[in-house]
Amino acid sequence: MKPVLVVGGGMITHDQILPALYKMQRNGEVGDITVCAQHAKTVQALAAAPGILKAFPGQSFTAYPEHYAGGPQPELYKAVISEMPERSVVIIALPDQLHFPATMEALRNNQHVICVKPLVLTARESIEIEREARERGLFVGVEYHKRFDDRSHKARQFYREGRLGEFKLGTAKLMEKWYYRDSNFQNWCTVENTDCFTYIGCHYVDLVHFITGLKPVAVSNYGIIDTYPNGKQGYLWCDTRVRWHNGAVLNVQTTLCYPNEGPGPNTQGLTMYCGGGTGAMLDHSDQYRGLSYSFSKKSDAPGATYFSQPSPDYFQYNDLGGPGLEPVGYGVRSVEYLVKAIYRVDAAGDVTARQALLAEIDDKGILATPANSRYNELVVEAGRLSILNGGREALIEYEPEPKVSLA
Repeated sequence: MKPVLVVGGGMITHDQILPALYKMQRNGEVGDITVCAQHAKTVQALAAAPGILKAFPGQSFTAYPEHYAGGPQPELYKAVISEMPERSVVIIALPDQLHFPATMEALRNNQHVICVKPLVLTARESIEIEREARERGLFVGVEYHKRFDDRSHKARQFYREGRLGEFKLGTAKLMEKWYYRDSNFQNWCTVENTDCFTYIGCHYVDLVHFITGLKPVAVSNYGIIDTYPNGKQGYLWCDTRVRWHNGAVLNVQTTLCYPNEGPGPNTQGLTMYCGGGTGAMLDHSDQYRGLSYSFSKKSDAPGATYFSQPSPDYFQYNDLGGPGLEPVGYGVRSVEYLVKAIYRVDAAGDVTARQALLAEIDDKGILATPANSRYNELVVEAGRLSILNGGREALIEYEPEPKVSLA
């Protein structure tokens, strides 16, 4: 069983990554778990999270830093990685702009890597990661968990069987709740670093490719700047137009604006209209899946409401008789599949054998890797170029080398 290090102890680690790892640990599928953050208060809050404690009685992780050390320690993870056995599992769960240095640090210490989306912010960085990992026979996977929603697999099957014709026009939206503005987002999701499309819109760009196999060729990303409670500014409202190589267009709207009293944890979905036959369409409403409740008492969780339309599909805890609770959903399946891919690669043998299996994983296209999902980094890079230029269209080129430029 491999030890696992999670670099970053924020929301995604609490909501998805740590519960998935604890489940695997309880099932004897991973070894010791370590979580490293900049602040002791972050890992302390994670260790004391009531929902996780209830679900996983008796389980714990090693925390770095263990105690307050007089300020943030942004480089601490480097020392922790260097002490891990080679070819362990390192999960990068940091803000977007920190993915590249953390991933490269792990690779240079001969560690396999799982990184939350987007992998990095430029194509050049993804190429460097691919080369470093391939040379060492190491796995790098990008955690696009919507790929593990059963709806996505069904849509992919229908499309690639020709039953949905050819994608022509679509819309997607992912609006997170207003209270995100009061969280740590206000310290990193700022105009100089990233934007709402880069952070969450990439999910649906990746999903359209996952379903159709089409590649994006141009991005127009218009952002509206808003002010966080701490006075920092971010592109908190984004309207983005993505053109694909067959001439299709996907419009993506992303914000941190969904009302706190809105009944779901967010509002999100994808609609695609396709040509062929008598016409075809795909319409996925992803925010609540048809459930409605009106509670007599709401929970203490941020964004909790009396009237609720929750999603049971991304992540939830089920009581199956113990011990503790069982985390289920496509968020859990995504982490499990990525970790098990690392075991497969490692079991292949020497560097040459591992490289052969890595190439096979790239070709299958189920998992997002630096080699098979570089379109995501190109879209992000083009989107950032566009948003910093008032929404002007940015073009994507794949040959002779990946690059973006203003139209």
